Amino acid sequence: MKKAPYITDDTIVFGLLLFLLAFVFYTSSIKEGFWKKFYVIFPSLLMCYLLPSVFSSLNIISPEWNEIAENGESITKKSSIYFVASRYLLPAALVLMTLSIDLKAMFKLGPKALIMFFTGTIGVVLGGPIAILIVSIFSPETVGGNGFDAVWRGLSTLAGSWIGGGANQAAMLEVFKYNQEKYGAMVLVDIVVANIWMAVLLFGIGRKEKIDGWLKADNSSIEELKNKVSTYAASVTRNPTLTDLMIILGIAFTAVGLSHWGSNSISDILKANFEAVNDPTSFVSTFGDRFFWMVTFATALGIIFSYTKLKEYEGAGASKIGSVFIYILVASIGMKMDLGSVLSNPGLLIVGLIWMAFHVLLLVAVGKIIKAPFFFLAVGSKANIGGAASAPIIASAFHPSLASVGVLLAVFGYVVGTYGALLCAYLMEISAPIQ
Repeated sequence: MKKAPYITDDTIVFGLLLFLLAFVFYTSSIKEGFWKKFYVIFPSLLMCYLLPSVFSSLNIISPEWNEIAENGESITKKSSIYFVASRYLLPAALVLMTLSIDLKAMFKLGPKALIMFFTGTIGVVLGGPIAILIVSIFSPETVGGNGFDAVWRGLSTLAGSWIGGGANQAAMLEVFKYNQEKYGAMVLVDIVVANIWMAVLLFGIGRKEKIDGWLKADNSSIEELKNKVSTYAASVTRNPTLTDLMIILGIAFTAVGLSHWGSNSISDILKANFEAVNDPTSFVSTFGDRFFWMVTFATALGIIFSYTKLKEYEGAGASKIGSVFIYILVASIGMKMDLGSVLSNPGLLIVGLIWMAFHVLLLVAVGKIIKAPFFFLAVGSKANIGGAASAPIIASAFHPSLASVGVLLAVFGYVVGTYGALLCAYLMEISAPIQ
């Protein structure tokens, strides 16, 4: 049970997160001395992610904690910052960062993006049973268990989370009925391992040129898309007026409202009229998830707006405001990472790390063979492990115009997540030691 952090007021926590972001941006703008050397080693985006995790690890802030009520009952309390960032700021960012997208140029990126995405999916499906086989050699009790306590049942929820996301994770918990009292350990492994990999990717983005050189990647299609967007932005750039900024925010949050209205409506209609949507074991259950539709609607609206005069607001800084929202989301995700929890369950953590290592090695191997840019490797991975909440973060770290590529790949993750996780779970059941 985690005790209450030093700061429990979300208003103060939000202020602290924005202070940390401002500190990172200010120090990274210093082009000489200590800070220049520091950010050569640790990219600024990585620090925007790690600093909140340090404060969370010190229990100064926390995404979730327990308090004892007057009647002696334990009450779980949560910070709302991640919820607000992911439900309000993320769709706003997607709209603003998609305003200037050139859809034709995006389709010219070619098949390598999809190849790397499905490679990531296969890496998760096969990585689970391989991790169980390896760990069972020296610690069979870690991956054993009987009945609803069987560890492979719990690990199935990781497969759901790492291919699709939260909805697929919940589906696996429903299908395989893992012991709820032990489920917290699986959630911990999910958060710790996924966030370690997120940190590694953010670190790698700071060295993307060297990595692309090693992969012998052809970046021409990505550069063409970035140049088209940058050229267009330069042609319409102007000093934004207050009117411009208000219209940009109006575009963003009107789209957020429409996305929530559309996602709630279509989710409710599908659940009311199609029984399969309410069945977690069904392939179409994903289409009952409101977050899925929210992201889909926001991206679609951004693409529609890119064919109108609203596109010209890129020149007034639309994508920059979208980037602000993305960085707030990055900080809120970093807040969920407790570095002290890394060693709290070493056995299961080793399973998760081996699993993730296989996913990564398969991506690197295939990326090397097909000469895929690091962008496709990183986004293909996060479209699986993290989904729509983190894939745009990684994509936009390369360039704001690429955020929608991450979202579109993440949508594939939602769709294939349930069946990919089911296949992985059955393979893990076969691989698990008999006790």
